[in-house]
Amino acid sequence: MAPTARPTVAQPMSPHLQIYRWTWTMAMSVFHRITGTALYGGTALVAIWLVALASGPVAYSYVAGFFGSLIGRLILFVYTWILMHHMLGGLRHLAWDFGIGFDREKRLAMSRMTLIGSPVLTLVIWAVALLVR
Repeated sequence: MAPTARPTVAQPMSPHLQIYRWTWTMAMSVFHRITGTALYGGTALVAIWLVALASGPVAYSYVAGFFGSLIGRLILFVYTWILMHHMLGGLRHLAWDFGIGFDREKRLAMSRMTLIGSPVLTLVIWAVALLVR
């Protein structure tokens, strides 16, 4: 018995990036994913620091020397920003979980505050850390 031909049905096309207008909420969603992924690298740095601390003064001096260098401090500064940006994005999502901030103006304000608040918090943390030191 020969197979019967199926009639072709036009399948709906999925919207693509050319159709969507780039918005603050979309950008913050992408940044939230990127910072979440980057936190893995920062966690590895914390683990390296802890292993060096547990390994003794010689190993710790190497790691402390690296993190005390200009490039090491820059890495720690960027890691602080990544952590703050991801935390504020998480708080934004927590607010959404409670049903807060779904209207257009609040979504836009929350997205902008995530982008503005993360460098401000980073600078405050580093200023306090350097002043206390």
